[in-house]
Order: sequence, then structure tokens, then C-alpha cells
Amino acid sequence: MGSNAFLLSIIYLLTGIGVELARRFYPTRLVQQLSLSLDSLPARALELVGALEPLRSAYLDGRISDAQVRLVFGVTTIAVIFLLAFVVGLLVGGLRSYVERRALRKTRQRGPG
Repeated sequence: MGSNAFLLSIIYLLTGIGVELARRFYPTRLVQQLSLSLDSLPARALELVGALEPLRSAYLDGRISDAQVRLVFGVTTIAVIFLLAFVVGLLVGGLRSYVERRALRKTRQRGPG
């Protein structure tokens, strides 16, 4: 579970770095849309916890740089990915445990043989 989340985080962040480099050097409409799509996950997560508006205000006031916003978005994305992996792991583990217990009960009801 942790290794899958780690791998997914690395892929997401490498994709984000690639899109950000492309946005800076080849700012096409497609690259801009990709950038906005990648930013939507951390932006929604930050909005959910009430941190997006203070971050936006700090950025617009010049108190934090573009790189710092990217860092916050990156850390948020990693946290969301690991949280989702944890929740999915709990659900799959719980379902597996339920199926195993049910199978064990059926085996016991049939008796030896």
C-alpha cells in the first residue's frame, strides 16, 4: 500500500515537473490545460480544509513565491495520495477479512470431511 502510494506520488510529481517546464518554455493551450488539471487536486484539497484562500491571498500579496505555492501543492498532493492509499487499503483489508471469515464459517458449518 505504501509502496504503491509512493510510486504514484513520484509519477504525479514527475508529470507535474514536466508540465511545469513545458508551461514555462512552450506555453501552449494544451500545456496550460494540463497544468490546471494537475493543480485541481491539491487546490480542492486545500479548499476543503480552508487553506486555499489564505494561500491565494499570500501569493497575490507577494508574501510567497510561485515556487513556494508549487511546493505547497506538491506536499498536498503527496498527502492526498497517501491518504487515499490508506483508505483504500483499509477498505480492501476489511473486505478481505470479511470474505475470509465468511469462508471459514462455511467450512466449519459443513464439518470435517
